[in-house]
Amino acid sequence: MALLGLPFEVLPSRYEEPTASQEPIFMAEFVTTLALHKAQEVAARVDGDSWVIGADTEVALDLGEKGMPLGKPIDAEDARRMLRLLSGRAHVVYTGVALLRAPGGGEPITAAERTLVRFREMTEAMIDDYVATGEPLDKAGAYGAQGYAAPFIAGFEGDFFNVVGLPLCLVGRLLEQAGIPWWHYRLHMPPLIG
Repeated sequence: MALLGLPFEVLPSRYEEPTASQEPIFMAEFVTTLALHKAQEVAARVDGDSWVIGADTEVALDLGEKGMPLGKPIDAEDARRMLRLLSGRAHVVYTGVALLRAPGGGEPITAAERTLVRFREMTEAMIDDYVATGEPLDKAGAYGAQGYAAPFIAGFEGDFFNVVGLPLCLVGRLLEQAGIPWWHYRLHMPPLIG
């Protein structure tokens, strides 16, 4: 969000996410719904007139329009299982974004971003050592593209920022759709004092 040049405050959502489906699902719809629930939960706690952005990122095995979400690993062995599934193949990262006005300011605006990510082949030693860093344990798909897993990524098609958690181009478009000229604020904001 800092890259957009807008003032913001982070308020983590208390929304309880459902466990990852064991069946193929429409990923764009799934992540957009979760993002909306998160934004609505936060909006209910916000005092005053504010815009709330909610987001949810999921890593999935690509099955065309559908995907098999991996979720976050429950433990180190689950992280190893996920990384073995991703090793040497492509997968998709979906992020749903919801923008709404709090309190109760009209219809929310939602959209999803999809990025294809190709992993190189990983040896068991690579997987074990990566899992030992602890990084995969709180990440969707058991990896952080902006962290120690970066060398495992052979390439991607789509928005890199989507893979690290927030598709900034999509967020910019949603802000524009809501009538917020985000590009204007960077040049015309008074300096922050503190």
